[in-house]
Amino acid sequence: PGHEVSGTVVALGDGTTGLSVGDAVFGLTDWYRDGSLAEYVTVEARNLSIKPSSLSHVDAAAFPMTALTAWQALVVHGGLTAGQTVVIHGAGGGVGTMAVQLAAAAGAHVIGTGRPSGRELALQVGAERYVDLAGDGLADLRDVDVVFDLVGGDVLRRSWPLLRPGGTLVSIVESPAAERSDVTFRYFVVEPNRDQLTELARRIDAEGLRAV
Repeated sequence: PGHEVSGTVVALGDGTTGLSVGDAVFGLTDWYRDGSLAEYVTVEARNLSIKPSSLSHVDAAAFPMTALTAWQALVVHGGLTAGQTVVIHGAGGGVGTMAVQLAAAAGAHVIGTGRPSGRELALQVGAERYVDLAGDGLADLRDVDVVFDLVGGDVLRRSWPLLRPGGTLVSIVESPAAERSDVTFRYFVVEPNRDQLTELARRIDAEGLRAV
């Protein structure tokens, strides 16, 4: 099993470009190819990038799934920009903490939500505020630009009123019936992407992004 990988290139298939034998790389295999937990794995070259120089292979392997998911949710689907407000449900988890870091680095106002146990970590990695989902704190939030949902169910349904007209709700959990016509909804499954991995590797080395 497994899709996240970090290792050294030992052989190249015919026509492979952009990588050389001996390169230290990391990436995410596509959903048709398991095996990253084996000693050797065959990976499409387009799904790999040069490993961040500041990380060991063990630490680098913790990034591709979480970092690509967070990047695609916030940047590709959410269109998050500096000065906007984003709510990240499940901000204390692996993808959530990565999303908090990326959103904060983009200059957004970050509100994390989740269980009480996630509060300290979410605030530590860049959230300005944290809301316990067991309470009614969501009722106080309005005019949010982007909501990134990592929880689903009732939390996702409670997210519609949070958004300003023209805002975006992004989920990787489920695709419910839209409850508002004046906001955009996106449900997606993360995809490997070399260009995005390369940018994330640069940020890992330059900004010290951490994988939890």
